Amino acid sequence: MRFEISKVLDAIEGRVCTDPGLARAVVDLAEVIRYQDIDGGRPASLLRLGMVIDALSRELEEDSVQVYAVVHRALLSDADLTSNERMVVRRWADDGLVEVLDNPGDRMLEVADLLGLPVLSRVRFDGLRGRFPWLVEQPGRVVAPVPGAGGPVFIAHVGGGHSPVAGKRSPTGVKLLARHWRCPESGCALFGGGGGGGAFADLAGGADRSPAAQPPPALRNGVPTCPRHGARLGDAGPRPRTEVLAVRIGGLVRRRFVLTDEKPVVAGRAPEQDGGIMLGQWLNDEARRWISRGHVRFELRVGEVIVTDVSTNGSGIRPAGSMTESDRIPLAPQQSRVLGENDMVELYPGVQIGRAEELPTGAPFTPTSVMAEAPTMAMRLPRP
Repeated sequence: MRFEISKVLDAIEGRVCTDPGLARAVVDLAEVIRYQDIDGGRPASLLRLGMVIDALSRELEEDSVQVYAVVHRALLSDADLTSNERMVVRRWADDGLVEVLDNPGDRMLEVADLLGLPVLSRVRFDGLRGRFPWLVEQPGRVVAPVPGAGGPVFIAHVGGGHSPVAGKRSPTGVKLLARHWRCPESGCALFGGGGGGGAFADLAGGADRSPAAQPPPALRNGVPTCPRHGARLGDAGPRPRTEVLAVRIGGLVRRRFVLTDEKPVVAGRAPEQDGGIMLGQWLNDEARRWISRGHVRFELRVGEVIVTDVSTNGSGIRPAGSMTESDRIPLAPQQSRVLGENDMVELYPGVQIGRAEELPTGAPFTPTSVMAEAPTMAMRLPRP
């Protein structure tokens, strides 16, 4: 039992982040873990976060969906969680995967506003509609996870419907995300640390975390502030340019990744390069034979996405996502091309990579569940 629980918590860990380019929704972890009615279990359980993430994946029809979790500091010592769960949450906090606050307040809505994300919450936020008009103006921006047959489902607070709806980043969010910020507190997991050593010294995660992955600062009286330490942030220069790309296999978006102008990213069956995008686990035998270990390389240069074929067998470009064979532009080994706004790279029939917003999903099968390793006795799902 303990081993199985650890495996599912590891799977859930891969779905939490504070990366503005990858998060698909905002949640308050202290709220979600107490949705006792969705599984009939103990008062608080970290597994409920996994159930809500699975529901989000099903609703968006996308695999590997990640959420931005805001965490009240009291949760790190909450006796309703097991000692293992508390240890896991502390690790997430130390690694900057979740945002830990002394008083979360309206931080969840602030993040949603700055990043244009939907909110997964049963809270109504009635007193904050003046500050965040989209709570009323954009139906589906806030959806409540509620019990359903086979797991949680969503109900919109305003306007009805079930699908979480993303908005646009606020103008303030765009400005904040154009800069890299630095916290004066040494070892800050979200915004690096103080004590000299240059603008990018002491970044979270052992200095291997890209500045592009920094969360948005909190605003206190209009001043960019570290939400964890309450300290004023220093401007450490421009943030790297980014493009969010997505991998679609068999019609289902399997994962997203962030491309920056800091270094190229290689995608293929099993790339050897650090930070490569491995596709092998989703490929059938024929695709696995055709697609090279490292098949295509993506680079971001002056705002343009450059794709270079580094394979043995070549690939192709489909302009504007056209699936007509006559429109496919061959990309020979070692050949490069600028990826147009609506173009996608096709490594093999049914295996495509393109800009995330231009690569819709629509597969006839269910995304992979993070709860696959969870003991059934830990989840008493409502009967249909």
